[in-house]
Amino acid sequence: MMGDRQVMQEGLFYAFNLESHVPGDHLLRAIDRVVNLEFVREHLKTYYSTTGRPSVDPELMIRMLLVGYCFGIRSERRLCEEVHLNLAYRWFCRLGLEGVVPDHSTFSKNRHGRFRESGLLREVFETTVRQCIVDGLVGSEGFAVDASTIEANADRSQGDIGSKGIPDAIRHRRAVQEYIEVLDDAAFGGASTVAPKYLSPVDPASRWTRTFRSGRAYYSYSINYLIDCQNAIIVDVEGSTAIRQAEVTVTKRMIDRVARSHGIVPKRLAGDTAYGSAAMLNWLVEDKGIEPHIPVFDKSERKDGTFSRGDFIYDADEDRYICPAGKDLKRYRVAGRIAKAQPPKDDTYRYRARKADCDACSLKPRCCPKEPLRKVPRSIYEPARDRAREIAKTEAYYVSRCERKKVEMLFAHLKNILKLDRLRLRGPTGANDEVLLAATAQNLRKMAKLSIQSQQTSPA
Repeated sequence: MMGDRQVMQEGLFYAFNLESHVPGDHLLRAIDRVVNLEFVREHLKTYYSTTGRPSVDPELMIRMLLVGYCFGIRSERRLCEEVHLNLAYRWFCRLGLEGVVPDHSTFSKNRHGRFRESGLLREVFETTVRQCIVDGLVGSEGFAVDASTIEANADRSQGDIGSKGIPDAIRHRRAVQEYIEVLDDAAFGGASTVAPKYLSPVDPASRWTRTFRSGRAYYSYSINYLIDCQNAIIVDVEGSTAIRQAEVTVTKRMIDRVARSHGIVPKRLAGDTAYGSAAMLNWLVEDKGIEPHIPVFDKSERKDGTFSRGDFIYDADEDRYICPAGKDLKRYRVAGRIAKAQPPKDDTYRYRARKADCDACSLKPRCCPKEPLRKVPRSIYEPARDRAREIAKTEAYYVSRCERKKVEMLFAHLKNILKLDRLRLRGPTGANDEVLLAATAQNLRKMAKLSIQSQQTSPA
């Protein structure tokens, strides 16, 4: 028989327990067990006045932001609506049933004010990394590094030629002022002396970039991840301009920051060819004692059929190259010249053969058909490059190549699951705020997942 029509009746009293309505296997329950935000109020203590009206609890705002980035809710207005309606979100944010959700404008004011001035978002991320280290999730044996472009909040159809500079009419904008401040920063304006092709009037620090995958150009930033290969925990993150030189500079910063903050220096670092420049390899090998599991950035291979640099044998004892015909190439042939030599301005030595040897050589058409003699360049950092080439022949290198893909998986998760394929905030600080929150959310999700797995596998 058909049941009676259900008509909602308002009761006078309710017995409702929010705790019992959040499933035990909900992701936020696992995240709540591993997240630690007790330091937030103390960290921001000096940024609040001792008088006046009480402010919105900063821990509440951080919890709401973590909910948003964990579940791909990018809009602060929509985030406030979702927290108001979703019981699990209310439970995680400690709001209960009657707690008032702050207005969306509160987030903007605090993000551009107290949170940035105090470095709170960086501290939240670092606290999460420290918790991962305590829980044994960071092995510190091998790190991997990579960067991915992320579209800026700028219209690709707007902008002017980069060489024209910033018009005076827009210099008052926050993003423009930040761009002027980072003109000498090696991770942004100082990364290259080449003027950008176009400048966006709303976010000039973003770089006009064309990706091979999409085939279209747009304004973008680079998001740089440094991960521990054991569990793909993000140990550091930083935003930069979308150019290779900036990404290499940021990698050095991240490795130094991890060593300074957590006392961890990896034994090896995996990366792609973008990090295989001679100076970067030398920094890893000589300055940091880190094994570079990185392909060497080398363009010495010739495609015209003539001998490449690899066909010449280097004799370290005599500091010379030996050509395929058995003749030697030297930097200096006059005694005492090497003692007076100055370091080359382009960090490259040049070894030269004798013209008489080349003229009489039968291999000259295959060696230097258009030149009177053969020259072989050698970087001053060649020992580090040779070390990287030796490592590339080992089995550990192939393992690192596989582990390096974990960074790319994190980028795919970031863009496809967390919906961070386009930034909402503008300027270098806005980009860093977003990538810090996103990396924190990814670490928390990973910690929660590993916590659930350990509970399922542990004996009852």
